[in-house]
Amino acid sequence: MKTLSVDQKLALDAIKPQDEPHIRLDPGKCRACKARPCLQACPAHLYTLSPETGEVTFEHAGCLECGTCLALCPEDLDWSYPAGGFGVQYRHG
Repeated sequence: MKTLSVDQKLALDAIKPQDEPHIRLDPGKCRACKARPCLQACPAHLYTLSPETGEVTFEHAGCLECGTCLALCPEDLDWSYPAGGFGVQYRHG
């Protein structure tokens, strides 16, 4: 049996994003957060810091729904699972 790398395993997954993000950031809370663990901890690297404005942004379309950001956010992140039929679909190769 062939061993797959993490990138190869993730390529097997399908993500069907919904129109509305299932994670909502509060700009005020994100601005006040000095640690910003989401920027380093998200395995899909979906949180970014804008160099122009200093705002943290989130791209929900590639979310793996792992909950890492929820567990690490010190500011009570507004996080929920996507509606039925949307989100990540894990496949085994």
